[in-house]
Amino acid sequence: MTSPALRVRGLHAGYRELFGLRRREVLRGLDLDLAPGEALGLAGPNGSGKSTLLRILAGVDTAWEGEVGVLDGTPARSDIRRRTGYLAEDSDFPPELPARAALDLIGALDGLPRAERRAEGARLLDLVGLRAAAGQRLGRFSRGMLRRFGLAQACLARPGLLLLDEPTAGLDAEGFEVLAKLLAEARARGAAVILASHLIGDLVRHCDRMAVILDGGIASEGTPRELLEGRTLIDLYRTPGRTR
Repeated sequence: MTSPALRVRGLHAGYRELFGLRRREVLRGLDLDLAPGEALGLAGPNGSGKSTLLRILAGVDTAWEGEVGVLDGTPARSDIRRRTGYLAEDSDFPPELPARAALDLIGALDGLPRAERRAEGARLLDLVGLRAAAGQRLGRFSRGMLRRFGLAQACLARPGLLLLDEPTAGLDAEGFEVLAKLLAEARARGAAVILASHLIGDLVRHCDRMAVILDGGIASEGTPRELLEGRTLIDLYRTPGRTR
């Protein structure tokens, strides 16, 4: 039997406010499963915990309570983090570095051999339409170019789990085709994908299954057709009820 790419049970997490004096919980006992090669669309209103969940799965933040299994390990392990590709909603890349050098640095930090990271970096920059700008500093990139660069860096280590937080936010016209190509490539090699987006078209176009986060847990889950037939995302946000 194939091991799940992701298994989350009883996840509680949030963040601190008031200068760290008070904790605000946004995930309250969330459960989630994801199979290898599956693409899950994550929806929910602002503040529902989508970004918090992805940051925990990527090993950026730590859960307060619960079980988080990723690729037969946990996000706390460096080898698991290296096999997890992550694009945050707002990604800060070193503006002084050229795109080619920045990808090389990211690959080195991920432990990729020099020849491999340079070859894969060059291939990805070409795929995302940035080959001509490979020697240009990231600080001179447009927002759309930076977003395409972000997609390339998330895929550099050929991850088994790809986490994309609002990947089309700020994406230029060329980037939408790039996103589709990268997702198809990742899934073809068996990678699991979680795509968090406010745009219903993103979820319907790219995902097999959708999950809606409300009140700190998964309120609705099913195929896009099952969840959206005769309804909008606003309807889903107002009407909890699990669909499988």
